[in-house]
Amino acid sequence: MTSRTTGKIIAGITLATFTALAALPAQAQDRVRWRMHSSYPEAMPVAGATSYHLGKTIDTISDGSFDIRVFEPGALVAGTQYYDAVSNGSIDAAYGSPAFNTGKNSAYAFFAAVPFGPGAGEMMAWLRYGGGLELANELYAQDNLYMLPCGILPPETAGWFRKEIKTLDDLKGLKMRFLGLGAKVMEKFGVSTQLLAPGEIYQALELGTLDAAEQSIPAVDRGLGFYQIAKYNYFPGWHQQSTVQELLINLDSWNKLDESKQTMVRLACDQALMQQFAEGEAAEFDVMQQNQEDGVQTMTWTDDQLSAFNAAWQEVITDETASNPDSQRVWDSLTAFRENYKIWGDTAYLK
Repeated sequence: MTSRTTGKIIAGITLATFTALAALPAQAQDRVRWRMHSSYPEAMPVAGATSYHLGKTIDTISDGSFDIRVFEPGALVAGTQYYDAVSNGSIDAAYGSPAFNTGKNSAYAFFAAVPFGPGAGEMMAWLRYGGGLELANELYAQDNLYMLPCGILPPETAGWFRKEIKTLDDLKGLKMRFLGLGAKVMEKFGVSTQLLAPGEIYQALELGTLDAAEQSIPAVDRGLGFYQIAKYNYFPGWHQQSTVQELLINLDSWNKLDESKQTMVRLACDQALMQQFAEGEAAEFDVMQQNQEDGVQTMTWTDDQLSAFNAAWQEVITDETASNPDSQRVWDSLTAFRENYKIWGDTAYLK
């Protein structure tokens, strides 16, 4: 699927979104105030601004009757550690990634990104129309939570390395920041993985606590300064061909909203999702050129290396689904949807 066709799938919501926003009654409920944690600092390119943009959009369309105050990572809770605080109502909502919640249930990883998995258009199709979002909220509801997809990123880089990886044997013994299901694949090659919040990665690379890191798309990673330390940037991002960002909401807070304000949140998330994807697609080529000017080498995994990663992924998914019934249910849903999607995707899109 090309970025142009995927962009059409997601950008198609825009006209309907703003038409619906204009029609909403702003004063249907007394003033509501929420506190929302963001896992990403506002200064982070693309992903960082989304939660703040979301808060401003809701304030504007509600004519000030729905005020969401967004807090930087660490102001209320640690960057990725928001699950319990939202669940128990200490804060009303948080913006982050479902993959940050895998310590609670490893099945959440599938709602963020899947190795060798769908691009943005197919991922959103599964979530919205293939039962993915219903499964996610069935799991989240067990802990008094409600989730909305509120951003989606284009393919990530496969990581930043301080030394060239000439063979996959060179991965053995490396310490690397890695997210979600892809981390389990890297561990098959002897990599010691850990999940750090975005703001913690640069210092770990600088101090040598990490030998390598994957975080996001090139524009985000440049904003975090990885290019200054790790000069080998690998592609393609087999582990995250798209990455969903979540708005995780305390279920009691959500249920207290009237229909008008719930609709505002849903539509504002739709708009934020489109904005993040379009900006993510538009920002990369300039950034990659800047990286090269700063001495970064853009590296490409060979077909044999990608085949090895894929083979390891097959082992990981077998182990994951055998050990977690929730993961088995989610994987079955995604797999069935992808098999059907091929009828369309393999026929309609240029390879």
